[in-house]
Amino acid sequence: MASILLVCTANICRSPMAEAIFRAKLGDVFKTVASAGVHADPRGGPVDARAAAALDRHKYSLDRKWRSRRVDPETLGQYDLVLAMEAEHVDALRRKAPPDLHARILLLTDFVPELAGQDVPDPYFGPVTGFDVVVGMLERAASRLLAESREGRLKLG
Repeated sequence: MASILLVCTANICRSPMAEAIFRAKLGDVFKTVASAGVHADPRGGPVDARAAAALDRHKYSLDRKWRSRRVDPETLGQYDLVLAMEAEHVDALRRKAPPDLHARILLLTDFVPELAGQDVPDPYFGPVTGFDVVVGMLERAASRLLAESREGRLKLG
């Protein structure tokens, strides 16, 4: 079984929501599902309350002890697949990673044909409904990854 790292900016909204959703939907595909942020506070912090509430509304949860963390080059080598929320994150991660890891670092929406190339919008500065929009996008991506895994098209590990 493979491991996956989900990455956003600060690891307090999108990537922890992705972690909860992917863990629930893809727990039998990935032995490890984790999240991190390109610019996360090195001291770690809790998930944004609006993100936690959106997860709750959609029947997902994170461990109560969950804390944000920053991506570092050593972390990247521990995962078979690294999915970023924005193209800018992909670029930043590839700058941190040795060239042999670049193929593992992809944009999350590239697994959803109708969303390919799009960034997952950052709901932090918008209305609460933005968090639900992000949950829907993350669910679609998780479902596509699950389908690709079942069809034998997801080659990891």
